[in-house]
Amino acid sequence: MGMSNRDRICALLKSIETGDPAPVSVVNEARYIQHNPQTHEGSEGLAALFKRLSETSPRVNIVRAFEDGDFVFAHTEYDFSRRNIGFEVFRFEGGQAVEHWDNIQKREGPNDSGHCMVDGPTEIRDIEKTEENRSFVRSFVEQALIAKELSQFAACLDAATFVEHSPRFTDDLMALQTALSDAGGVNYRHLHRVLAEGNFVLTVCEGALKGQHSSFYDLFRVAEGKIVEHWDTVEAIAPRSAWKNDNGKF
Repeated sequence: MGMSNRDRICALLKSIETGDPAPVSVVNEARYIQHNPQTHEGSEGLAALFKRLSETSPRVNIVRAFEDGDFVFAHTEYDFSRRNIGFEVFRFEGGQAVEHWDNIQKREGPNDSGHCMVDGPTEIRDIEKTEENRSFVRSFVEQALIAKELSQFAACLDAATFVEHSPRFTDDLMALQTALSDAGGVNYRHLHRVLAEGNFVLTVCEGALKGQHSSFYDLFRVAEGKIVEHWDTVEAIAPRSAWKNDNGKF
């Protein structure tokens, strides 16, 4: 049996560390759409780029990886010139990856509850509940985070077991509600994408953090109809004048 798209993307990301050119074949470079505003399109082939990066002795750790139809999304840890945490999203068409989005944040923490940005469960469960969990988390983000209906925190999060991995927050749901209220400086404005596999759901949102135009990637773990764990990365979006391609962050 051939490799899954998930496995092929994991091999691609790992090749940043190894310099192996073979995994790059998963990407259709002629049609590849790059949504990282800080990356030029077509200026350097991926095989050459990854070979060059590998010579700097980077470390790439794929913590979690998921597959959702034509999409693969991964939760990653990078150690280049500094340690970063990222989410990578790839869209497949015709058996190859043709589009890429990401959201990268400097590694911080552990937070005041003692949790790091990538630790916690990695096993995908409840595949049969994928669509139910996708719909549930979509509703939570739209109502609690965008519309600021703070009562949704108590309704959707399991206060007794909830684990928060963001370096900015803790497991305390009341403190989390306050931080995500209008007074907290975190403003979710638009939900762009919801990706899911089993008990894990990733949402991609646009908004602002303390007035800075930002991208919010939030990974939720769902159990027994409640959100029980959360990871995220937040990245400031450079002004349009500084973009290196015209495809947009989202």
